[in-house]
This record gives sequence, C-alpha cells and structure tokens, in this order.
Amino acid sequence: MLVTRYLAKDLFNGKTVFVTGGGSGINLGVAKNFAALGANVAICGRTQEKLNAAAAELSALGAKVCAVAADVREFGALEKAFARSAAELGPMDVLVCGAAGNFLVPAETLSPNGFKSVIDIDLLGSFNASRASFEQLRATKGTIIYISAGMAYMPHAFQVHVGAAKAGIDMMMKNLAIEWGRHGVRTNSIVPGPIEGTEGMKRLSGEAQLAKFINGIPLKRMGTVDDIGQAAVFLASPLAAYISGCVMVVDGGQNLAGSALFNMGAEQMLRAQEG
Repeated sequence: MLVTRYLAKDLFNGKTVFVTGGGSGINLGVAKNFAALGANVAICGRTQEKLNAAAAELSALGAKVCAVAADVREFGALEKAFARSAAELGPMDVLVCGAAGNFLVPAETLSPNGFKSVIDIDLLGSFNASRASFEQLRATKGTIIYISAGMAYMPHAFQVHVGAAKAGIDMMMKNLAIEWGRHGVRTNSIVPGPIEGTEGMKRLSGEAQLAKFINGIPLKRMGTVDDIGQAAVFLASPLAAYISGCVMVVDGGQNLAGSALFNMGAEQMLRAQEG
C-alpha cells in the first residue's frame, strides 16, 4: 500500500526525485511512493520503451515525470540525464541509486567479465550517479539513497560478484556521509529482503520451496515493493534529517544470524509439544 496511507500527500510537493533503474521492480515501486506524495520524478534506465511504460504509471499518480535512457556505467550519459531532469523538473532533491545487475553463478565458473559487469553496473554506476548529481544535491542540501543487498554483510553462495559490489556501495555511502555532510548532503543505504513479485523471487520454483523460504523469515511473510518505498520516503523526509551514513535493513529479520535455523528448530519443538 502506498505511503499516502500514512503521510501527507503533499510531503514532497515541489521536490525532485531521480531514480536510476527506475523502469521496473523495486526501483519503480520506490518512484511510485515518492510520486504519490507529490514529488516530481525522473527515472533512467537502458530501455526507453520500458521507461515510457513506467512513466505512464507515475503520471497516473499525478507526478510530473522525466524518463530518459541512460546507462549508469557512462558518466557522461548521467550528466546529460541529470541536466535534462533539472531543466524539466527542477534541481534534484533526492537521488535513489537503484540500477543493478545480478545472476546466480558459482565463483569457480564466474568469468572475469561477468564479475566486472556487476561491479560496473552496481558500484561504478552508483559512484557515477553520486558524483554527477553532487552539484545539484549540494544546492538543495539533498540526500542519496542506495539500494544495497544483504550480500553486502552476509555471505551468500553464488553471489560473490554481488556481495563485492554491494559491500563497496555501503562503504562508499559511509565515506560520502563523512565527506559531503558539510554540504548538508545525507547518504544512506536500504537493504531489501525477499520482495514478492521481483525477478529474484520468481526464480524460486514451486510453492513448497517458497513456503519453506518464507518460514525462514521471522516475520513469516515476503516483503513488498512498498515496504522498500516507504523506507526510502522516510530516509528522504524531514523525519530522518539527522540520519546519515546508515544502512537500513528492511528484510523482516531474514538476515539475522541463525534466524532460519532457529525458526525451524522452534517449529519442530512446538510440533512435538502439540503431539
């Protein structure tokens, strides 16, 4: 459910939010939550057709939208995209770095090019966006929100490339919080847990496997794109005016050490007692 259930619909009136990778998935969900609260929204991605479809959804929420194709790996392309956004919507108040790449692969068969590709999209792309947006954010005393992942601090099999990229993003975020704080620019990361309807979760096959996966989450449910959108809205709002350099985990407790093993053990004990 969009954040308008909880917050004033005009909270971000007159503000401009730019979301990289905003054409689909979690990032589009984040963009929608800002749009629902009155923000002007700019999105970029590599496919203009996908961006146009996303822009229509954002416009339906009442937002003024700028959708421009740009590859985050290309600094010059981002500079042009940000300049166009500023010309059409006004200077940027919030940057959400969400563009990312991922695929499951054992480390022993991961090619150097495959590793580099994820690093370039996730880490280099996040730096490029941060650096290219700096002058606008310094002028507005804005904020940057990075979409990270649990692999940044909890190792996952077949995700060595993503773990390295996201850990780099979180450390970069903390460094920028120190360096750019004097300009009034805040930086934070959001770590989504398992989010329903996303490409990653679609790879789980079968209801039985999915049910077992959900059972390992302490809150016993999947997250939604609006769970992440609401976290982003909070971090960009005046409610979080003194929060910078923070990694906010929004995963229902999934990545707590031992959560899945404890839950399975506790369930077995309860069943034994009931029997």
